[in-house]
Order: sequence, then C-alpha cells, then structure tokens
Amino acid sequence: MSIKPQYARMIFAGVKKYELRKVSGAPIVEEGSIIIVYVSGRVKGIVGEFQAGRVFKNIPEKIWSIVYKPGTGVREDAWMYIRGARQAIAIEVKEAIMYERTVTLDEIRRILPGWMPPFSYRALDEGDPLYELLIKPIRIKYGLETRYY
Repeated sequence: MSIKPQYARMIFAGVKKYELRKVSGAPIVEEGSIIIVYVSGRVKGIVGEFQAGRVFKNIPEKIWSIVYKPGTGVREDAWMYIRGARQAIAIEVKEAIMYERTVTLDEIRRILPGWMPPFSYRALDEGDPLYELLIKPIRIKYGLETRYY
C-alpha cells in the first residue's frame, strides 16, 4: 500500500487509526491482512507494516461518519480524498511495526528491475517476486512471519 510520508508517520506514531481508500477494482482488504507500507514522496521505500483490523466498505459519506471522530487521527483532508468516489473503505490500523531500515525503491529495483509501487494498493500473495525476494525474508528476520496467524 502506497502512503504519503505525513500519513505514514502518523500511522507508525500510533496517531492515525484508519487508512482510507477509494475502491476502484482493487481487491477489498480483509480483516487480519498484513499491509506492507510503501512510503511515497521523498522516502520512496518500504518502511514497515500493520495488520488490518476492522474494514468498512460503503459510500464515502458513511465511511466518513464512522472514522471522523476525535482520537482516530483522520483529518479533514481525508474527506477531500474519498468524496465523490462510488465506494470507499476504511482500514483500521492495528499493530503498526516500522522495520529497522527502509528498503528503498532503488534497492527494490536492483532485485526486481522495473518494479513500480502501486498507485493505491494491490494484493501481494506468496509466490509474488516482491513477497518472496524482499518481504518474506524481512518478516522472517524480525520474527514477523507468524506474528498474526
């Protein structure tokens, strides 16, 4: 999942409790999924992960009524992002873990030439080269491969 630097900082600081996305053909995130965080902007790298808690899918107005409350870390600019979409999702952030170091876009492309980060998000399954060559070894190294199962 690609996330802008300011929102990633909020997630890993424990401030932002929901990540919002427009739904446009991408598979819906399921509760319990592991979200690998690619930070866009100047960072351009994979920095950590979090577990998806509750996942709400509905029209933007309904999603907004669920998540725009004190203590959720969801700011007004999130409304500007989801408004006008046919459907949106809110993914509850659980157990955010920042990796010890960022895996930069340049490092990823040395292993997977031409790799492009997702515009929003995409499913990453076992057998996917990004998972097998980068994410799985990171998760094994830090004892995360069985953390949520």
